[in-house]
Amino acid sequence: MLSMKPAEIKVNLLSGLTVALALVPEAIAFALVAHVSPMTGLYAAFIMCLVTATLGGRPGMISGATGALAVVMVSLVLSHGAEYLFATVVLMGLLQLLFAAFKLGKFIRMVPHPVMLGFVNGLAIVVFLAQFGHFKLPGGGWIGGAPLYVMLGLVALTMAVIYLLPKLTTLLPASLGAVLLVAALVNLLGIETKTVGDMGSIAGGLPQPHLPQVPPTLATLYIIFPYALVLAAIGLIETLLTLNLIDTITDTRGRPNRESMAQGLANVVAGLFASMGGCAMIGQSMINIDNGARHRLSGIVAALFLLAFILFLSPWIEKIPLAALVGLMFVVCEKTFAWGSLQALRKIPRQDAVTVVGVTVITVLTDLAVAVLAGVVFAALVFAWQHAKQIQVRVETDARGWKVYRLQGSLFFASASQFAGLFAPKDDPADVVIDFGAARVVDHSAIEAIDALAARYQQAGKTLHLRHLSADCREILGRAGALVEVNADEDPRYHVADSKLG
Repeated sequence: MLSMKPAEIKVNLLSGLTVALALVPEAIAFALVAHVSPMTGLYAAFIMCLVTATLGGRPGMISGATGALAVVMVSLVLSHGAEYLFATVVLMGLLQLLFAAFKLGKFIRMVPHPVMLGFVNGLAIVVFLAQFGHFKLPGGGWIGGAPLYVMLGLVALTMAVIYLLPKLTTLLPASLGAVLLVAALVNLLGIETKTVGDMGSIAGGLPQPHLPQVPPTLATLYIIFPYALVLAAIGLIETLLTLNLIDTITDTRGRPNRESMAQGLANVVAGLFASMGGCAMIGQSMINIDNGARHRLSGIVAALFLLAFILFLSPWIEKIPLAALVGLMFVVCEKTFAWGSLQALRKIPRQDAVTVVGVTVITVLTDLAVAVLAGVVFAALVFAWQHAKQIQVRVETDARGWKVYRLQGSLFFASASQFAGLFAPKDDPADVVIDFGAARVVDHSAIEAIDALAARYQQAGKTLHLRHLSADCREILGRAGALVEVNADEDPRYHVADSKLG
């Protein structure tokens, strides 16, 4: 931050203020979803934002209380109370710290691009749909008549200002300018509409340390561990995929393990300060990135502004019309959704199109963790199926009259059955050669397939010669081990993924 130029400092300060304003209704809304007090969500947003902005691996990314976690928390709160939630948040943080300690964050790079597109589109739809909760009456039901038209008009005005203001001036972020303009218009003209204050008061003091009041027993651990595990997984998946997305947008590279560590530490602190914890927020992160903020300062400022709102500025913040913040989030959803993926669906392979649509739909209907896991599993199965079909042989006869099978492709669990069907021991001559020079033996299923084939040739009274197998492959062959012809200069040096190799 010391090397930042004055213009960059200004951008990050103003963007932090905009993000802080956008954090308020989201934190309150997600706290109400989880059936805890609004301040529980606001304190979570402050702590998560401050800790991850200071220590995380992705400058510019914003964390706070999120809906993906709130929908999991609600059943725990309803069945056991908020104190069990605070203990769960601490345990969630500890699990995330373990994830970082084992440096598992790098595996997020293995998420296929179609899954990333589905994640982005699904989350954009989820954030978009979440905004409609602000159009409901306090007792349930939808607002209608003049209040509805006023709110829709203010939403449209906010969106128009965000899109048009950059064409007139770049002195302040368009999103901040739109919120301030609509708020000033509503209060100066005395327009009746829902405000932040209608969701709940944001006035309060500093968050206070609070040890969760739960029995320190195995019974308590039995209750909270499943929730903590699910929350830790969802939080890390959403965080690391958001990190990947921002990496792509900014053409930079974040540090997933460091971000996992920061998320874990933030959740431990959040749980010890009686808040609901959280993870990265794609909406607020996109606001920050779209404003041009690329430094830790923006997140730190957002957290400090949010605390200032709670301590000193609550009467003013509570007057901000919800329509302005809804309009802001609608624009964020529009910019987040990968519209180009809709056209690409007709051009990309069918299995990739199915992955994009499937992950999007599952994200909307269930939760992010299930969607991403389903997408990765589907992509892996498609990959295995495609490579299983690629294994083939070219048959030759050498000068000695031996039949030579030149194997091509990858031999692994999915192709082992097809591999066995390529050979006819009863019809082959007395000496048969299988040349693995253009093939790769991948796993233990492949080793077993080679051993089984060797047994078939032995039973048929034929001599089988195995050429060009890697050294580690030779080490774990059973019955076929004595059939390998070793040529140190020509044999491949790849490694077989087999548990017997340690």
